[in-house]
Order: sequence, then C-alpha cells, then structure tokens
Amino acid sequence: MPINSKQKGAKFERKLASIFRDYGYTGARRTAQYCGNTGDASDVVGLPHIHVEAKHVERMELYPWMAQAVRDAEANGKGELPTVFHKKNNADILVTMRLDDWMNLYREFEAGFPLDNENTDENREEE
Repeated sequence: MPINSKQKGAKFERKLASIFRDYGYTGARRTAQYCGNTGDASDVVGLPHIHVEAKHVERMELYPWMAQAVRDAEANGKGELPTVFHKKNNADILVTMRLDDWMNLYREFEAGFPLDNENTDENREEE
C-alpha cells in the first residue's frame, strides 16, 4: 500500500530529528507546526540557529521551498538560517541554503581552524 504524502513528510521529519539526535543534538524533535501550535514553523527543531524546512518528494521545487523557509524563519524572529533538507526516494538527504547564509556559516566554521602558518613547529617554539 503506497504511503500518502502527509505520512511520508511526517516520517521524513521524524527521521531528520533522529539523525540530528545521533549527531548529539539531543533536543531535536519534529514539531506540531500547523495552526501555530508551537509558535515556530520549523518542521524540526533542535539545531541551534537553523530553521529546518523538510521535504521528501520526487519533484523538486527548491525555490518555492526556500521562499517558505525564508518567510517562516523571518516570522519567528530568532535570526535562524533558513535551510531546506530534502530528498527523493532512494537518494541521499541534501541540504539547500542561500549562498550568503552558507558563506557566513562556512566563515564561522573556518574561523575555528588555525591558519597553516600558525601551526608550524617554528611558531610553536617561539611561544
């Protein structure tokens, strides 16, 4: 029996929350985002600073999905980065972000690593 799209989406949201918990984000969970029940329209919460829009469909519509993520992220007023986690059947989960958001995230990631010239034996001896 085929699974309907609402059930498929809910199953994917639960799977994402489980994956996030496996990565150590123990508070990750699917939300009851309909009718403003949580005040947060994220499909999954628990990744700090990330607004999660989850889509498990065969026909990709990234721009409308991203527009929804941006709209919902702005509406919650928390300054979260709008992000779309998406997949189709028998495929890996992909993540889509706006370029500026990704570059800011990458810049923060990169800032956590020492520059190559700061990591040399010579520099360590001088300290």
